[in-house]
Amino acid sequence: MAIVNENGNFVKRGEKGELIARGYSVMSGYWNDEEKTKEVIGKDRWYHTGDVASMNPDGSIKISGRYKDMIIRGGENLYPTEIEQFIFKHSAVADAQVVGVPDEIMGEELCAWIRLKPGTVCTAEELTEFLRNKVSVYNCFDKL
Repeated sequence: MAIVNENGNFVKRGEKGELIARGYSVMSGYWNDEEKTKEVIGKDRWYHTGDVASMNPDGSIKISGRYKDMIIRGGENLYPTEIEQFIFKHSAVADAQVVGVPDEIMGEELCAWIRLKPGTVCTAEELTEFLRNKVSVYNCFDKL
């Protein structure tokens, strides 16, 4: 397994990129679908998973999202799964979903759907403040 950037070059540990895999246990292709196989398996036999990942110093891999789910906000790549994980850390949050919505200025903007745990109260301002120093894209939540 390895992690590569958009140019197919290996990235340093700790940097994000696409998780790729190669080996005897990796699929050889999609059944009766040559085109789909060519989309995900290169001539070098690396399988491109579509997962956004980084490799930890110990060699373990952290998956932080999917490229298809990536939101591009003003040229910045945002990963809904990663943002949701921070939202879940708030004690009042039972469920959260982050999606991209069209925006004329930024291209896409974040939209967060949040369900609170029964009996809890949390305002948009409180959640924004909670995220302010934990998520690098905290300013995206100014419109909660």
